[in-house]
Amino acid sequence: MTLRGRLTTAFLAVVLGPVLLGAFFVGATFAATSRDRSVERLDLAATAVRTSVGALCQRLHAAADAVALAAPDQRVAAANQVVARGLAAAVRFDAFTTPGAPAQPWAGCADAAAGYQAVGARVEIRDTTGAVVGVVEVAETVDAAFVARLAGAAGAAITLRGGSAHTTESPEARAAVLQAADRVRGDTSTNTAGDRYIRRLDPAPGQPLPLVLSVPRSEPQGLYAVLVATVILAGLVAVLAAWWLARTTTRPLAELGAAADRVAGGDLAARVPVRAHDEVGRLAATFNRMTRETQAYVQALTASRDQLRGHLAVLGDTMSSTHDLQRILRVLLQTAQAATGAHSGVVLLLDPATGVLAAQCAEGLDDDWAELRVLPGSGLLGTVAATGEPRRGRVDRDGPPLADHEPRCRTYIAVPFARPAPVGDVEPPALGVLALYDRLGSDEFDDADLVTLRTFAGQAAVAVENVRVHEEAQRLSLTDPLTGLWNYRYLKESIRREVERATRFGRMLTVLALDLDRFKEVNDTYGHAAGDAVLAEFARRVRSEVREVDLAFRQGGEEFVVLLPETDARGGTIVAERLGASVREVPVSIGPESSIDVTVSIGIAVYPDHGVTGAQVLDAADDALYAAKAAGRDGYRVATGGKRPPALEIAVPAGAASPDDDLPRAGGASPGTQPPRQGRGR
Repeated sequence: MTLRGRLTTAFLAVVLGPVLLGAFFVGATFAATSRDRSVERLDLAATAVRTSVGALCQRLHAAADAVALAAPDQRVAAANQVVARGLAAAVRFDAFTTPGAPAQPWAGCADAAAGYQAVGARVEIRDTTGAVVGVVEVAETVDAAFVARLAGAAGAAITLRGGSAHTTESPEARAAVLQAADRVRGDTSTNTAGDRYIRRLDPAPGQPLPLVLSVPRSEPQGLYAVLVATVILAGLVAVLAAWWLARTTTRPLAELGAAADRVAGGDLAARVPVRAHDEVGRLAATFNRMTRETQAYVQALTASRDQLRGHLAVLGDTMSSTHDLQRILRVLLQTAQAATGAHSGVVLLLDPATGVLAAQCAEGLDDDWAELRVLPGSGLLGTVAATGEPRRGRVDRDGPPLADHEPRCRTYIAVPFARPAPVGDVEPPALGVLALYDRLGSDEFDDADLVTLRTFAGQAAVAVENVRVHEEAQRLSLTDPLTGLWNYRYLKESIRREVERATRFGRMLTVLALDLDRFKEVNDTYGHAAGDAVLAEFARRVRSEVREVDLAFRQGGEEFVVLLPETDARGGTIVAERLGASVREVPVSIGPESSIDVTVSIGIAVYPDHGVTGAQVLDAADDALYAAKAAGRDGYRVATGGKRPPALEIAVPAGAASPDDDLPRAGGASPGTQPPRQGRGR
């Protein structure tokens, strides 16, 4: 059964039940009241009959006394006068009887007999001595008129039982009344099939007549019709009220259920009409508010998801297309902010050289974030880095206080990140800290934000490690593994770049080509291990004799190249002399008690004097190297030949010159003049 059916049934049961019970009670009450009233009427009628018959008997007895007390010669006249006055129907004494007397015998008032045609009273006639000398009888005829007078006095229909059966009952009810009177015994009341109540009065002293009294039922028959009509009308009203109540109650619920089904199907725009301000109406209003808020929340989630998806796409493209660590970390930070709704954030990396956390990128902070430096164990960020435990909360309640140089905030979440732990290590070495501040639209960051930030911290660790691995791989691909110098591949790229720079700024570039003398004999005599030791030591001495801006390369075997930016031929010869001396003066140790004397031959070429491209200058330096070897080794030679292109000729004054930028520049200096230099002295 539906809810509407249950509500209708319940309402009808609640309403019609009392109505039906009330109608039954009212009907039963009316029936009982009607019966009581009818019985009461019969009691009153019986009393009235007895009173009337008693009064009649008293009247007859008084008339008899009057006749008996009259003188003998006046008794006839007294008797006639009693009849004439209507005090009795007949008088009889001695042999005299008034005319029109009813038939004998007459029932005496003191008798309890039936079947008499008259009711009389008897009085004895006595003489002066008190002796009974006669009897005077006075009678009243019991006929239809007498019964009618009794009925009028009693207020009920009366039937005289017996031979005459005088009655005031209607012919239709007479038989039923007599039958009902025959069924009862004694002075009792009952009802007949004709909707009449009867009472049987048997002859008794003072009332010698066998009578039956009847009254109609006093029940208002129309009352039952009114009750039935009232019940029917109440039932119709109850049905209509139940239908209206069930409809007004279940219709909003049905609409609410349909809207809930639509919401469950994904239609968050479903709304329920608010038809009233009752409980169901408030429920509908609450449902509408819930769907609106859910719809707004879903729209916000969708926008946030799309935004996060865009950030993740940018993050993926950035991590896959570049090894720029600063750019990767900034995109990671921006994505973490978008995912958690943070107002600001910062990424710090641990500097292995100084052991200090240094800010790499920031969002939403002041411009001085680049100066942020934190010692591990100091403040919030230093504690997170030192303990390796993430933290979140409010500054005024949770965690360590902020250091003086840390960003000011109300709420925070900070997560450390580290490279994967090597096998056997308990904890991975820390790389840095990712921190976010002041979540928008919420008081604090929650556990979900902590999980999200840990994910981005892991991405940051992977990005840092990948960049470092890439840098190491790139370094290894461009350096010689034995000597640690740049290799030939990087030589070609570097000489091209340096030639372009020298051309752009009008500077000079000197190239030194170096070759260890008789290196094959070292390998043949002492072995390749000794040869490798000589090459490594030679590379160390080359690095110690050049500036930081100079570049040293191992071209192959025992051949090396040194690029001297912004240096002319004179500066190149100074470097060549110093390199030759550092190799010549100190033998190379190859064991506890053995060493090898090593010398080097050097060729010098200058851009643009000896070539207009890097390859030409390098070839010129090689030619000068061969010339140095041909001259007896352990020395240097400056390339000859080559011609500066006319477009590159620069007029310079005679004598040494120091330009405004204090950089050495060729310009016809005297042989004894040394141009200014940077770094180590030459």
